[in-house]
Amino acid sequence: MWNIPNTLTAFRLILIPIFIVFFFIPAKWSFFWAAFIFWLASVTDMLDGYLARKLEQSTPFGAFLDPVADKVMVSVALIALTQHYQSLYITIPTIIIIGREIIVSALREWMAEVGERANVAVSQLGKIKTAAQMLAIIGLIWQYDSQMITLSFVLFYIATILTFISMVQYLVAGWGALSQSNN
Repeated sequence: MWNIPNTLTAFRLILIPIFIVFFFIPAKWSFFWAAFIFWLASVTDMLDGYLARKLEQSTPFGAFLDPVADKVMVSVALIALTQHYQSLYITIPTIIIIGREIIVSALREWMAEVGERANVAVSQLGKIKTAAQMLAIIGLIWQYDSQMITLSFVLFYIATILTFISMVQYLVAGWGALSQSNN
């Protein structure tokens, strides 16, 4: 159970409270370190999946824990950013992104119960959405300069649009199973 990919996933969960502490420390350098911790979590997310496939170390525990760690880390960062910026320009996309994660997770769980999980597997659009989202969040956390913040907001809105589109794609893919009658 404790292979390298699962250890990286658990490490990502351990980074969450560390991220929160650095994000809220009232020091000039705190946002850089919070952004670095979020970046490190993002890298471990990519690395654990790659290593699980490459080393043939995929486990049911890892398949469960990896998306949980991802969603919790992103949700925590988005909630912290919402509190920090206190703006509808962050709050509304945050609601869309977190809402989508809940909806798609529930859809995947339900589709797995009815033997249709393959219909809602991770798509290429979902991977692009994740990359844009991670880069946007890192920039919004770091706040290096006004250009970075502007670029991060643009990426954040691109990620939000892709988030919504991918949610619709997942719902369309699962609609046949969702709309079946038990009669």
